Amino acid sequence: MFADRAKIVIISGKGGDGHVSFRREKYVTNGGPDGGDGGHGGDVILKIDEGLNTLVDFRHVRKYKAQNGEEGGKKNCRGKDGEDIILKVPQGTVVKEAISGKVIVDMSGETKEYVILKGGRGGKGNQHYATPTMQAPKYAQPGQEAKELEVILELKVIADVGLVGFPNVGKSTFLSRVTNARPKIANYHFTTLNPNLGVVDMDDAKGFVIADIPGLIEGASEGIGLGHEFLRHIERTRLLVHIVDAAGTEGRDPIEDIKAINHELEKYNADVAKRPQIIVANKIDAIYADGEDPVEKIREVFEKGQGIPVYAISAVTGQGIKELLYAISAKLETIGGEPLTYEQEFDPEVELALSDEPYTVYYDDETGEYVIEGPRIEKMLGYTNLESEKGFKFFQDFLKDQGMLEQLENLGISDGDTVRMYGHSFDYYK
Repeated sequence: MFADRAKIVIISGKGGDGHVSFRREKYVTNGGPDGGDGGHGGDVILKIDEGLNTLVDFRHVRKYKAQNGEEGGKKNCRGKDGEDIILKVPQGTVVKEAISGKVIVDMSGETKEYVILKGGRGGKGNQHYATPTMQAPKYAQPGQEAKELEVILELKVIADVGLVGFPNVGKSTFLSRVTNARPKIANYHFTTLNPNLGVVDMDDAKGFVIADIPGLIEGASEGIGLGHEFLRHIERTRLLVHIVDAAGTEGRDPIEDIKAINHELEKYNADVAKRPQIIVANKIDAIYADGEDPVEKIREVFEKGQGIPVYAISAVTGQGIKELLYAISAKLETIGGEPLTYEQEFDPEVELALSDEPYTVYYDDETGEYVIEGPRIEKMLGYTNLESEKGFKFFQDFLKDQGMLEQLENLGISDGDTVRMYGHSFDYYK
C-alpha cells in the first residue's frame, strides 16, 4: 500500500523534577541542601531516511512520545536526560500543524534533520534556593511539562519533470525506456498507486529526475479516486510533460484529454497549471496512414494556438524519444531554479509557548493610540526579528491568527491609526 499522507500525535518528554534533600553526614548536625536537578525531557526529532519512499509506517502507529527526564537525586546528583525519539521520514515530507494546516517544516533541500518539539527543562533542586536567611529550603522546581502536537505528514515527490496524462497512455513504458526505473507495465484502466521516480542520464546534456505521476482522471481535483493524493506530487516539479495517446487506441480524443487534465490542474492549483509544459503525442506506431494526421491536429491546437511544444514519439519502438529528451533538458536549463520548498508558517516552539499567555487590546485616550500588551505579545516580540521581511510577515500572521486584529477592528480602528506594542509603533492599514 502506497501512503503519502498520515496524521500523528507527537509528544516531547517531560522534564524531571528537582529533588529536595539535605546532607546527612557523620559529625554534621545540620547539613545543607543537596537536592539535584531533574534531567531534561527528550526531544522529538524528524530525520530524512533516503531508503524510504512512503509514509506507510505512520499508518500503523499514531502516537510518538519521547522519554521523560528523571528526577534529581541526593548528593547533588542530576537526573538522567530522557531519550530523544527520532522519526524517520522520506525526503520531500512536508509537516503541517493538523488544525490550521500551516507548514511547520519541509524535509527537503538542506533540511535533513529537524527538532520539531523540544523536551521540557529539568527542574532545579533545592540546593539552588539556599540563601543566608533560608539555609534549608524544603522546595524544588518541578520539571517543565511535555509538549504535545497533532501533525499531518504529506509526502510530495521531488523531481524536475512530472509526467502527467490519463491512465494507459504509455507513461510507464516511456519511463522504463528512458530511465533506470522499472514500473509495472500492463494494459489496465486503473493506475499505478505510487509515483515512479527515475533518473535520465544523457551523454552530452544535463540529466534530470523524472516522476511518473499516477494517471489522473476527471474530477481528480475534487478528490475523486485518488486525485488529491497524486496531484500533491506535481507541486514540486519544474516542468510538466503531458503524454497523450495520439492514436486514440481506446477511442479517446487526445485533444479533449489534454484539455481535461489541464482543467484538473487549474482547479487544484493555478500556479501548478501555469508551469511550463511539453506535450508528447505517444503511440505514433499505431497511427494508420489513411485519414487526418492526429499529431498535426494536436499541434494546430496547442503548439500553434497556445505555444506549447508538441513532440511525436513511440515509447514502444523508441522513435522520437532522443529528440524529446534533449528538448526537455534544454527547457529545464531555461527554467532554472530548484524544486519548490515550503516556508515555515507555524513554529511549535513559539506557538505552544505562547498559547496560554494572556494579553489585552484597548484604546488609550491620552495618546490616541491603540495598545496591545501582555506576556503573549511581549514574548512574541522577543522571538521575532521585525527587521526582516520574513520575520515581519510571521508577526503579522501571528496577530491575525490570535484574533488581535479582529479585536482592533471591533474597537473601531481605521487606516492610518497607530498601534503601540512595547516600544514599537505601527501604522494600521487593512
